[in-house]
Amino acid sequence: MLIPLLTVIVAFAVLVWSADMFVAGAASIAENLGLSPVIIGLTIVSLGTSAPEILVSVTAALAGSGGLAIGNAVGSNIANIGLVLGLTVLIAPIHVHPGCMRSELPTLLVVTAGTGLLLLDVELERSDAILMITALVLILTQMVRSQAHDPEMTEEVEEDELPHLRPGRAWVAFTIGLILLIGSSRLLVWGASEIAMQLGVPELVIGLTIVAVGTSLPELAATVASALRGHSEIAMGNVVGSNLFNLLAVMAMPGLLAPEQLPDSFLIRDYGSMCIATVLLAAAVYFGRRHRRAEKGHSYLGRGVGTLFCLGYALYYYGLFQTL
Repeated sequence: MLIPLLTVIVAFAVLVWSADMFVAGAASIAENLGLSPVIIGLTIVSLGTSAPEILVSVTAALAGSGGLAIGNAVGSNIANIGLVLGLTVLIAPIHVHPGCMRSELPTLLVVTAGTGLLLLDVELERSDAILMITALVLILTQMVRSQAHDPEMTEEVEEDELPHLRPGRAWVAFTIGLILLIGSSRLLVWGASEIAMQLGVPELVIGLTIVAVGTSLPELAATVASALRGHSEIAMGNVVGSNLFNLLAVMAMPGLLAPEQLPDSFLIRDYGSMCIATVLLAAAVYFGRRHRRAEKGHSYLGRGVGTLFCLGYALYYYGLFQTL
C-alpha cells in the first residue's frame, strides 16, 4: 500500500507542475504565431488547465480502467463546485459577471442534462463520445466568436498575465511538459488502480475521490488566487469552464477508445449528485442578484453559499462511503 500511495502523491505533484509548464509553452507558441490573447485564453489555456484530467482519462482508458476515468470526470465536477468554489467563496466572496449568468452557466446546465440523457442506458458508447466532442467544439467556437470582440473579456485575459516565452524556450517547455504529463498520468493511474485493488473498492470510487480531488488541485489554486486578486469573473469561469471540459472531453475519452459499462448506482448516486450541485450553483447565482452586496447587474456569492457547498460536498462523501 505504501508504494502505490507514495506513487500517487509524487504523480500528483509532477502532474500539476508539468501542466503549468505545458500551458506556458503552448500559450507562448500560439502567441509567437500571432494569435490574440483572448483566443489563447479561451482555447489553449482553458484546455491546458484540464490537461491533467484529460491525460489521466486517456491513460486510464488505455489501461482498461475506464471506470477510473469516468469517476475522475464526475468527481472533479463535484469537487469543483463543493470544494473548489465552496472554499473560494468562504475565503473571498465573489461577484458573478452578467455574461456568466447569460451564457456560460446556462450552457453548463444544458450540457449536464444532455450528457445525462446519453448515459441513461448506463453505458458510454463511441457514438456518445463523438457527440460530446462535437458539442465541445461547437461551444468553444461560439465562445471565441462571441467573446473575442468583447472589450471587457479582452481586458480580463490581458490582465491575467498570459505566459510569454521566446520560441526556443516555448517549444522546450511544451515538449518537456507534455512528456511529464503523460508519464505522471501513467504513474497516477497505476498507483490509484493498485490502491483500489488492495482496498477492495471499485476503481470508479477511487476516480470519484482520490483522483478527482488531486486533479482538481490546480483549479483550487487558480480559483482562490483569482478571487483574492479581485478577478471574480475568472474565478467563476475557471469552475464553469473546467466542468464543461470534464463532461465533454474527459468523460468522452474512455468511450472513444472502447464502450464502457457503468454501475447501476453511478447514474443516481454520482451523476445525480453532480446534477444537484450544478443546479444549486445556478440557483445560488440567480438568487444572489438580490443580495444587498450585489453590484449592479452582478450576482453575489457570500460565505453562506460557501458553507452550503462545503457541507454538501462532505455529505456526498459520507453517502458515497456508506454505499460501498
